[in-house]
Amino acid sequence: MSTDKRVIMDETAIRRALTRIAHEIVEKNKGIDNCLLVGIRTRGIYLARRIAERIRDIEQRPVQVGELDITSYRDDRKTKSSARDAAVLNVEEKRVILCDDVLYTGRTIRAAMDAIMDCGRPLSIQLAVLVDRGHRELPIRPDYVGKNVPTSRQEQIEVSLTEIDDTDQVTIIH
Repeated sequence: MSTDKRVIMDETAIRRALTRIAHEIVEKNKGIDNCLLVGIRTRGIYLARRIAERIRDIEQRPVQVGELDITSYRDDRKTKSSARDAAVLNVEEKRVILCDDVLYTGRTIRAAMDAIMDCGRPLSIQLAVLVDRGHRELPIRPDYVGKNVPTSRQEQIEVSLTEIDDTDQVTIIH
């Protein structure tokens, strides 16, 4: 059985998508006051940092970036950790924008929202994803999307980022 791998976003497409998302975040929130970008480990962190750089270029001031490890919040783990591993984030009175690479079933985002709520009570939680591939199992919808990619359940989306994988690209594997 052969696997067909096709690039659906190259470095330029990823850069453009993140720039558009940054502009949409600034527009929707009427600036960046009380905004906090939170990247979901692993690739979401790098996407959050890149979006923050673009927002700094747009607004001429920085936006706060945090990171979140949702491992102990996942519902697919056999053993639950008694101590939650959520980073200590100050989310009180903040508009939290969760950043992740691929949105699929919604379970990762649900876990991230649980972790955020354990850190405090934000004004709102928004979601920015590089790729939305559909097949939701939970009623979760992104606010900002780099690219919608309708997939079958047998296909996979693979995001590669320079910070980890030495290249920027999104591929679909059939």
